[in-house]
Parts: sequence; structure tokens; C-alpha cells
Amino acid sequence: MDIKQINRRTIEQFRAGGPIEGMDRDRLVLLTTVGRKTGQRRTTPMMFHRDGDRLLVIASNVGAPEHPQWYRNLLANPRVTVEVGNQTYDAVAAPTESEERARLWAMLKQTYPFFADHEASTDRAIPVVALTRA
Repeated sequence: MDIKQINRRTIEQFRAGGPIEGMDRDRLVLLTTVGRKTGQRRTTPMMFHRDGDRLLVIASNVGAPEHPQWYRNLLANPRVTVEVGNQTYDAVAAPTESEERARLWAMLKQTYPFFADHEASTDRAIPVVALTRA
């Protein structure tokens, strides 16, 4: 499975406005970060959860021992671009912390049980990131 090829296809299908193979368009966001080493814009498709005016994205990396690259990029530069539905906007990304993170993480695992499986596969705390329109 070539994840880069899958991501490219998902991004193309999302931007074309039609169905997205194997995914639910209503749960998908395209998050564009700036590469911390290259300075190049990098777009990653991922699921999100709406939390009031914010979108929550989860840096689970499917339970891998390392944080995903998009998460490392937004730590270096929290200014991101969000594409959701038919909207594109600038946002600020902020990892949630302590009690807020614990509350959100518990809710996310209950709503999406596969995140508990991701958590069981790694020793790291899986970040929950809030995206707020700039």
C-alpha cells in the first residue's frame, strides 16, 4: 500500500467535489502545513471531528511509535490551511493539553473506537489538535 499515492488520489477526488473512494467526504479535511525542513506546503487528508467552531484532528499515525510529519510541521509553524466541505480558510493549529486533551481524547475514543486500538499500539500520548479559523 503506497500511502502517498492514496493521499494524492484522495486530495484530487476531494478537490474535484465528487465521491472519495473508501472515505466519507463529510468527515474529511485537507490540512496543509509548511514543511519544517523544506518550507514547502504539504497537504494531508485526514478525518476530523467538529468541536463547536473548531475542528479536531488526531495525530494517531495509526498507532505508530512516531508522530506523523504533519503534526511535527504544525508544531514548528501553527499557521495552516484547512479545506473542509466547500470551504478553504487559514487556521491556527494548537495541540490540546492536560485536562482538555484528556476530556477530548476520551470522547474521541468513545465516538471512534479504532482510536483506542491506535493508542494500545504505541507508548506515546496521541495528540489531539484543535484547528481554529484565523
